[in-house]
Formats: sequence, C-alpha cells, structure tokens
Amino acid sequence: MQSPIEIAGVRIKPGTRQSIDIPLPSFYTHSSVNMPVHVVHGRKPGPVLLVCATIHGDEINGVEIIRRLLSHKIIDRCRGTLITIPVINVYGFVSKSRYLPDRRDLNRSFPGSETGSMASRLANVVMTEILPHCTHIVDLHSGAHNRTNLPQIRAKLSDEPEIETLARAFGVPVILDSSLLEGSFRAAAHDLGIPVLLYEAGEALRFDEVAIRAGVRGVLNVMTTLGMRAKPKKHRVPETMIANTSQWVRAPQSGILRAVIATGAKVEIGDTLAYINDPLGENSNEVLSPVNGIVIGKTNLPLVFAGEAVFNIAAYEEADQVSDHIEAYHEELSPNGSIPEDEEPPLY
Repeated sequence: MQSPIEIAGVRIKPGTRQSIDIPLPSFYTHSSVNMPVHVVHGRKPGPVLLVCATIHGDEINGVEIIRRLLSHKIIDRCRGTLITIPVINVYGFVSKSRYLPDRRDLNRSFPGSETGSMASRLANVVMTEILPHCTHIVDLHSGAHNRTNLPQIRAKLSDEPEIETLARAFGVPVILDSSLLEGSFRAAAHDLGIPVLLYEAGEALRFDEVAIRAGVRGVLNVMTTLGMRAKPKKHRVPETMIANTSQWVRAPQSGILRAVIATGAKVEIGDTLAYINDPLGENSNEVLSPVNGIVIGKTNLPLVFAGEAVFNIAAYEEADQVSDHIEAYHEELSPNGSIPEDEEPPLY
C-alpha cells in the first residue's frame, strides 16, 4: 500500500478520494475564491497523473471531461494517484473569459510568483501546491472564442522519450510536435521534468460531444499505458500520425467569409478553403491552401478582417491516410451512433 498524500494541508489516505478547496486571492468584493481539486489516491503505488482544465477560463470542454472521468467505474480502483483540477482559472471561468480580470493570459504567466500579478500568483499556487506531487500531466484545452479545433494532441516530442508513447496512446488521429512557449504551463512543467500532453478540441464556451468523448477516452488510454488501470479487453492502439508543422491561413481581405472546407478535411496546395466578399457579393476573393495537409482548426465567425487567421492546417504528405483515420474516428465517437453501456447520454 502506498503512503498518504498531502495537498494544501489536506492529507488523503490510500484507497480514498477527497475534494480540496485551495484558497486563491479574493475578489475585490472580499468574496473568497477557491480552486477546486479532487484527488483519487489509489491503494497501490504508481504514477501521479494530473488532469487539469480551464487554464483559459472559457475553454470548458475539459470541465465535462473531468466530470465524466471522475464518475467512471474504474477510477476508484486505479493504481497510483489521479489529481484533477476542472477549473484552474476560476476568475476567467466565472466571467466566461479566456483571461484573468487583469487581462493577463495565465498560460503565459508560469512559473509565477507569490508577489506578482494575479495571474502570476495563481500560477505559483499550481506550481507549489500541485506540481511537486505529479509525474505526468494531461492539460485540457479548446479552441479560442469563435474558433473550432479538431481533437488533437500537442506535445514536445524531440527530447522527451516517453511523451511520444503517451501521445500516441491518447488515441486522437492528429499529433502535433509542438515547441514550448515561454511562460506556458507546459514549459514550466517541462523544466521540472514532468511530461505534458496538451489536448485541444472543440470551441470556447461550447460543449462538443465528440471532443468530450475523445478526451475521456484519451485520458483513460493514458492511464492504461501508465499502468494506472488494467488494460480493457477490447483495448486497441488507435491510428495516429505526427505533423511537425502547422500553419494558419489568413484572410487576404476584409469581408464576409464563406467557408467551403470543414475541420478534418484533407486539402492540397491551391485548394479553395473559402470565399470572401463584401455584403453586396462583390469584390470576391478566394482563400487558398498553401500546403498539403489536414484542416485542424477554423474560425466559426463569418465576419473577418484582412490578416485575420481563418484556417489552421497541419502539414501532412500522407493526408489521404490521416483523413481516413479522422473520418473513422468521428464516426465511432458520433453522438448519433449507439451509446456504449459505460458512457453517458450525449450532450447536444
């Protein structure tokens, strides 16, 4: 049996689970603020996996992913420890905003400090209270406001031997070999030697059933690979392919965008992605693909300015094969299909 674990002064015994409220700086109304944490501390030793969401306060798919994960029938029997934080950026979550009240991006504020800005102080709480316990992290994100992302994993694969194995195990068809950005949660964890998978899927302030199902399944797959749960009888290694680069395509002019390509679609150099025209239908201009690849993100807002990012394309030479994997994956996770016994009714 493993030893108890202590987080924010709360001691959790092996074989138990505990909810913890970690105090944060209060609102200016003097109302208290707490970051909710739930810990499942298994009886047997093993990895300590952190699954967290809403570093950007409006990216809410991760909240539902964590809720479903914690209600899964295998969680109480897990080996090691599962730490979940459904709402890290409590301030942004309450105001339905990506940012904190001081307009800072929490994901550019790590590792933070005790005496810095609000974002810096919040980052410091995560770094001091949570990360010292962790061996692995899955960080859940969604697309920005009015932008949809295809389910994808982003990770720095080059100098972390274990991370590619975990990225492939997660099971989404698209993996991006993504560099670390200064001030990001991923970079701060990397400096501590903790491998991080960043899961991107769906749109801000919206529940996306495929994105949620893919996220729950992906975290469970990672737990299987880490030895935190027994391998399911029907477990299979999904088809995934790595893209080394992705590129945003920008609007050549301001106007009304009419997209003719969906996320997940295969495109080739010169393919038409959309048309942009003025409100009278005049001054039309095509938006063309500059690369061969897969559309992994796009704007949902038809009103664009010149230079605005409208499509994100992952560069793949074998785009046909990736497209087939994506189509099969979406069909399998579609809420219109049958509901497995261990899954909840879909959200619409």
